[in-house]
Amino acid sequence: MKGQEWYQADEVAEAYDEKRFSRGGRLIDGREKEAVLHALGPVEGREILEIACGTGRFTAMLADRGADIVGLDISGPMLQQGRERAREVGVADNLEYMRGDAGRLPFPDDAFDAVFAIRFFHLADAPETFMAEMRRVSREQVFFDTFNRFSARSLYNWALPMGSRLYSSGEVEALLDSADLELVGAEHDWIGPYGFYRELPNSLASAFRTLDTGLGSTPLGPALASVSYWNARL
Repeated sequence: MKGQEWYQADEVAEAYDEKRFSRGGRLIDGREKEAVLHALGPVEGREILEIACGTGRFTAMLADRGADIVGLDISGPMLQQGRERAREVGVADNLEYMRGDAGRLPFPDDAFDAVFAIRFFHLADAPETFMAEMRRVSREQVFFDTFNRFSARSLYNWALPMGSRLYSSGEVEALLDSADLELVGAEHDWIGPYGFYRELPNSLASAFRTLDTGLGSTPLGPALASVSYWNARL
């Protein structure tokens, strides 16, 4: 995985949410949570696994809605941030965090109703392996996002130290086929790359977001989108 050593540093975990989800990053956080909730639907009583759960933004949210959820991540410091978040919002008894490798999930086949990963596949050096593991432990659903190859993300990506893996729609379809998954829904968003929004105050970012979503709602929107959310079923 790209950036694995960097990602597991204490100082990275401590600053992770503040760096990405303050200022204009609040819009990104809200949109990602919306995408997860829309894809998963009612979660009360469902057994759900989040891959690369990081600081627990989604696990805490889903636990608060009654899901039986496990968050898995390779970074101990990230998981510690997640545990602190869960205690702060009062859901520490309703979820479980585990340290583990997404390429070798420590669960039996068909262990969860749904498995999802947000901000993961852009770092994957062997996406077929990770997708196969997510499909193996899911009984019903796999949900994930990608950064798109033919978008503004490709320009932003060029300037990043680690870069990101970018996907065309054909590559995503091939990835799903390799795991014997059927695509049942897709949403395409964010004409402007995430890094642009994080550099702006929230009020200014909101104005740009209005323009972004307006352009995204036109026929050109899906082709220009830098992020896609993919909902697949077994």
